[in-house]
Amino acid sequence: MARAGLGISLRKLAESAGVGESTIQRFEAGRGGMQAATLARVEAALETAGVKFLATDESGGPGVRLSMAAAALASD
Repeated sequence: MARAGLGISLRKLAESAGVGESTIQRFEAGRGGMQAATLARVEAALETAGVKFLATDESGGPGVRLSMAAAALASD
């Protein structure tokens, strides 16, 4: 959801996070997890690109939201 919302490719995210494309592809397909350090690098890359991760609370969640700047770029 986060990567799709940003409109970035699998390759771009993998490069930004410094991980293999296959790692992200397996995770997105639900065919494998990630080590904590790898997940932290992917989350940091997404946050740098404008994703805000939302925790579960009384209104719902968990989820993601795009910053206004990221949302504007994704809609272009």
